Amino acid sequence: MISSLIGSDTICAVATAPGMGGIAIIRVSGSEAVGIVDQIFSCREVRTLERAKDRVAYFGRFTHEGKTIDEGLVTCFRAPRSYTGEDVVEISCHGSVFIQQALLEALTDQGCRMAAPGEFTRRAYLHGKMDLSRAEAVADLIASESEAQHRMALTQMRGGYSAEFAQLRERLLQLTSLMELELDFSEEDVTFADRTQLLELLDELTEKIERLTESFRLGNAIKRGIPVAIAGATNVGKSTLLNALLGEERAIVSDIHGTTRDTIEDVLNIDGVLFRFIDTAGLRSTDDTIEALGIDRSYDKIDKASLVLLLVDALRIADEAYHSALLQLLPRLEHKPFLVLLNKVDAIDPQTTQAVLTDLSSLLTEYLPSDEAPSILPISAQRGDGLDELRAALITALALPELKSTDLVVSNARHHELLTTALHSLRTVRTGLTDGLPTDLLTPDLRGAITAIGEVTGADITSDSVLHNIFAHFCIGK
Repeated sequence: MISSLIGSDTICAVATAPGMGGIAIIRVSGSEAVGIVDQIFSCREVRTLERAKDRVAYFGRFTHEGKTIDEGLVTCFRAPRSYTGEDVVEISCHGSVFIQQALLEALTDQGCRMAAPGEFTRRAYLHGKMDLSRAEAVADLIASESEAQHRMALTQMRGGYSAEFAQLRERLLQLTSLMELELDFSEEDVTFADRTQLLELLDELTEKIERLTESFRLGNAIKRGIPVAIAGATNVGKSTLLNALLGEERAIVSDIHGTTRDTIEDVLNIDGVLFRFIDTAGLRSTDDTIEALGIDRSYDKIDKASLVLLLVDALRIADEAYHSALLQLLPRLEHKPFLVLLNKVDAIDPQTTQAVLTDLSSLLTEYLPSDEAPSILPISAQRGDGLDELRAALITALALPELKSTDLVVSNARHHELLTTALHSLRTVRTGLTDGLPTDLLTPDLRGAITAIGEVTGADITSDSVLHNIFAHFCIGK
């Protein structure tokens, strides 16, 4: 089965980032890797790479069809002590794009095939060098852009994540065995576990899976960037705030109402957490078709955001029409974390600022439950006042737990889907046990949960199409 999924050919690819650099690394993997590279490499230290020591870099010359391509290093990693579990050869050459392409052409002329995205890691999985969840963590580690993303991917790649799922699967198998033994000896006076014990074990497993499933909200936010919508009426300073947070002119700023007609997004790393800020179109009544579409899209982004920054104009707080636009938005923020930012305080004196804060607080309290009325942060997006306090408030408002190196957090949508499936199956089993249904009617659901948990690490994956979909998103050369 494994050999048919791997194939017998030898593959090659550039393992470093595309483009020109100081050096580049070309990776070759397969049963013919050493022999193929030997055809284009000559070295004074060893007559042939077949005699080369493992994990020792040899300096030499690369030639093809009588022409010298480059000078560089070759390192051999023989099976099974290699990344893929096959013979692997790594070529370190100069980073010229021409040299990289010339070496790849030389390798393919000798019998190599260009690797597909993720094919090296796929071979590592199929040879048992890592399970599927750890293989997926490799891709997440490469793509990490923040400390939190890096820590989460590293934890998953080191195996603690896999061990938790392996233990869950083992406990589910134990539960299944107890239920099937009860079925086998149902007509005899033999008790392996009464239903109270089965329910206790089932509840313990359900609680663990629920905890992992619920961690996806945090994991997905960290992995993709926590979406934060900057919302408010027209000309309150939303685009100015986005530019101030990013430190660049990302959005157009104008005194003309309705300038922003579509959402603008960019990411910012704050204290090791990636935030995805979304500048939305100003909310107001309009007859402009295009602006109305932008406002509809803004509402959609506000509904989907993990956090909303409600921007209020300190100079317009007494305007009844402005009140109306503000109050239209408040119902959408019910039960959603949000911060109220009183902008343009640089344009009014401290005494007036205090009075405006009091008026705004009363307004919010009137239309929001008392336990949901947020604190108000005075800022000046134009001058940068209060932005440090805002950054700190972002972390606090989301109540993100500190992610330790040992914390198990689900960040993969495939894993979350499988966990949700397993959780549904276990709840069905529990209902059946409580209602006194025969165990032969419950074990199919229990086995469904086992299969779902097994698919997270690859223990129960048999379809090549599933593997293709997973590894197709990897970068070439990994």
